[in-house]
Amino acid sequence: MLLDSDLAELYGVTTKRLNEQVRRNPVRFPPDFVFQLTDQELGRLRSQFATSKTAVGRGGRRYLPHAFTEHGSLMAANVLNSARAVEVSVYIVRAFVSLRQTLAAHRDLALKLEALERRTEALAMKHDALSKETHAQFKEVIEALRRLMSPSVQSRRPIGFVTPK
Repeated sequence: MLLDSDLAELYGVTTKRLNEQVRRNPVRFPPDFVFQLTDQELGRLRSQFATSKTAVGRGGRRYLPHAFTEHGSLMAANVLNSARAVEVSVYIVRAFVSLRQTLAAHRDLALKLEALERRTEALAMKHDALSKETHAQFKEVIEALRRLMSPSVQSRRPIGFVTPK
């Protein structure tokens, strides 16, 4: 999902112009392509990014922002019809395709890992021939693979003045 202000910046137009094209072409923007955020969603988004709350509560905007899906962002490129919009739409398609492939690869790997775990558990239950040590090694390998599949959390330096302990 991309917010209208972010998409407008990518396409090199004002948010007002982008939303104007959405209003003028309602057939091209069904609800599964673009939708307007509610006050609650905007509040959650604002707290997620830790932005300051303005007096109006919408960052100086008169209307709630629109959120564009992959297809909505591409349709916006079609109605804006500029060289920059075409260039960015190609980039967006590639980014979404890459994201989809990454998610599919992790999903396939997770399914295969679960199947392997079920087979080793069944084998351990069925046969006493599989020693406890071998079973523990299988579990260790499966857990290591799961840790590799999870996204890494990079530690960040604290912001501001930090006193030594």
